[in-house]
Amino acid sequence: MTAVVVADDDPRDRARTAAALRLAGYRVRVARSSTHAGALLRRSDVAAVIVDPTVEAAPTTVAALRARTKVPIIVTSASVHEWDKVAVLDAGADDYLSKPFGVEELLARLRAIFRRVVEDGRVDIAPIVTADFVVHLADRRLVRTDGAEVHLTRVEWRLVEELARRRGHLVPHDELLLAVWGPSAVEKPGNIRVNMAHIRAKLEPEPGRPRYFLTAPGLGLRFDPTGGRP
Repeated sequence: MTAVVVADDDPRDRARTAAALRLAGYRVRVARSSTHAGALLRRSDVAAVIVDPTVEAAPTTVAALRARTKVPIIVTSASVHEWDKVAVLDAGADDYLSKPFGVEELLARLRAIFRRVVEDGRVDIAPIVTADFVVHLADRRLVRTDGAEVHLTRVEWRLVEELARRRGHLVPHDELLLAVWGPSAVEKPGNIRVNMAHIRAKLEPEPGRPRYFLTAPGLGLRFDPTGGRP
């Protein structure tokens, strides 16, 4: 699951936000302070930070967090003054939510930020979450939703990585062969077939009826993180 750091001095607000995120399927790392939030950023699975710093220190706090990470930062605050919002956005925040805010709005803004991260080409920031596993492109890891790490060979990982970076799109066989094995393998489509069988055995709930790694006969492969769910 994608991890989100929540830092809020108000224990009730902190608990409310954390509970909403967990219900939405996120792993939550609760920080006691902005400094603690910065320490938690060392964990490779963190995909975003939601922080409520004091108004006076907000720009400094955000700038310090931004210096340590590229992951999206959402600032929540009771201040409704435009200049406070401008200050934290200029300091490096990706979004600003005035308290009180609705849980659904927070979740929608988080989803929007993750979409922008992908569109900007920063796919390594937001892990790719499926119902059965998570692909961490940043540190080349693949983890089941129960926390168990999946071992892939170098070639298997390169195939998953190439498909994951182009998720939702059909990737022709010749492009996969070129990206993973190089020019000498362009005429060896069997390389893909054998390794995809191993990948499906490790990742698909029903390898014989794949949900995530789909084949278009004679054309190529497509990675669908939704598993065919709407």
